[in-house]
Amino acid sequence: MRNPAFVQVTGPLAPFAEGFRVRLEVLGYARQPQVVHLDLMARLSRWLDERGLDGSALSTEAVEEFVLDRQVAGHRSARSIRSLRPLVEYLREIGAAPLAVRQPVAGPVEVLLADYAVHLARERGLAAVTIQRSTDLVRPFLAARVCAAGLDLKTLSAADVIAFMLARSGSASPATVQRTGTALRALLRFLHLQGLIDNSLVGAVPTAANWKLAALPKYLTREQVATLLHSCDRGTAVGRRDLAILTLLARLGLRAGEVAALRLEDIDWQRGEITVRGKGNRHERLPLPTDVGEAVVAYLSGSRPAAATGREVFVGTRAPHRALTRGAVTQLVARASHRCGLGTIYAHRLRHTAATAMLHAGASLEEIGQVLRHRHALTTAGYAKVDHEGLRALARPWPGEAA
Repeated sequence: MRNPAFVQVTGPLAPFAEGFRVRLEVLGYARQPQVVHLDLMARLSRWLDERGLDGSALSTEAVEEFVLDRQVAGHRSARSIRSLRPLVEYLREIGAAPLAVRQPVAGPVEVLLADYAVHLARERGLAAVTIQRSTDLVRPFLAARVCAAGLDLKTLSAADVIAFMLARSGSASPATVQRTGTALRALLRFLHLQGLIDNSLVGAVPTAANWKLAALPKYLTREQVATLLHSCDRGTAVGRRDLAILTLLARLGLRAGEVAALRLEDIDWQRGEITVRGKGNRHERLPLPTDVGEAVVAYLSGSRPAAATGREVFVGTRAPHRALTRGAVTQLVARASHRCGLGTIYAHRLRHTAATAMLHAGASLEEIGQVLRHRHALTTAGYAKVDHEGLRALARPWPGEAA
């Protein structure tokens, strides 16, 4: 196995090679991955030298050109921007490469949506992820109004609004159509407020037929939950991490994003409590059950990488050990469900499972709502439909003769 210290880097990036090697070691990269990244640094340095450039010319466009050249030449390594991410991040951090510059917004639709996003953040206080979803839903509506002069909004009519929603209903689920309607109403209010349309067309947006509480909550049985947890290999760091995450989801009903956002200081071991960073930037405390605490301790005591630099509890097992994202937590649940033959299950199914388990254990809907941190009692009321024993007492006798 090659020694990373012996990798020769010549050219304009040579002065930064030793610092990059130390950075890789601090981030927890093993010796062989260190060699790979240093070799990549050497190739990039030679590529810059051949063109008479130095690190100051290493813009986003230059990195893309380097990757494209390697693809065209048929090289098997460094064929994506992602492979260069650790090196480019380091060079930018120490000032050896220019910072990434956000490309200017292009096109009338994106210009308007950028202004709209600022409005949603400042006036309505929406989170970035909510703003992104809202703008994505209304982008096709604005794209249909593009003309030679820019955006044709003055001739926008109620018929155009209805036509868009009808077309959307033919290609999307009822829930998506409902969310599109909500986003479109908010956009139309903004357009009217800015004077871009003469009349408020909010009333023209039809209401999507998507009745609340129409479906039964889907959940796992106690045996299925046990099977899911048992599928994690406790003999590996990945298995202990996954077990801790699945236990949090199944026992406390946390959302995937809440698990990803959990930080080391959010766990109060003396009081046996956990702080949940929920929707709307709300921070709420929940009791930490014994089995959940044991699973988290088993992960933290020997499986969480020591080289992880962030304060998030759950991080990737491969260097540079970045915090898991909401999507990573969701996919982790899906992989576990496939391993034990339960089909494709995502994180929110375990939230329903936790609520149903509390209901079957005798908890009231109010108590369940407090644990799940629901803002409205109606949100929790849907779980009453799975309380068969309680509903049996309310059933009226069937009129007429018994079948």
